[in-house]
Amino acid sequence: MSSRGLSLPYRPCVGIMLVNHEGLAFIGRRVSGPEHADETHAWQMPQGGIDEGENPLEAARRELWEETNIRSVEVIGETRDWLTYDLPSELVGVAWKGRYRGQKQKWFAFRFTGEDREIDIARPGDGRHHPEFVAWRWEEISRLPDLIVPFKRNAYEQIVAELGPQAGAAVAS
Repeated sequence: MSSRGLSLPYRPCVGIMLVNHEGLAFIGRRVSGPEHADETHAWQMPQGGIDEGENPLEAARRELWEETNIRSVEVIGETRDWLTYDLPSELVGVAWKGRYRGQKQKWFAFRFTGEDREIDIARPGDGRHHPEFVAWRWEEISRLPDLIVPFKRNAYEQIVAELGPQAGAAVAS
């Protein structure tokens, strides 16, 4: 990363590991954007920025709704610490209007208490938000790091290690 990139702050964000009653995690295939590396690594869990004055849990609930239309959830866990990742140097100055070097994320695990028909990636947020995903599916939690763009893989490995057991315990109970 260039020295300019190192001087930029991290974008404060949240991420959501949404787990269904079978212990599988929701993933969506990204529409496009500078992070869209290839078809294999176009999948990710819902995530997004924290608005001014918003706490991380509120942001996680809002982002989940804005990206999937889902509101039927229970909190089952969160990461102890904030996780960070740096953008590749070719994306610094391109993504997020060039204001950030990467993201600082607080991750939450939610149990999905609704039915799949609640999920609407084509008209998320009751149709008030632009779709971020073109497809979605339920996936084995252990496979998540293999489906994300390589520069986020370390963060996803940490998410799976920390939230995966919490998600599994919540499903078993």
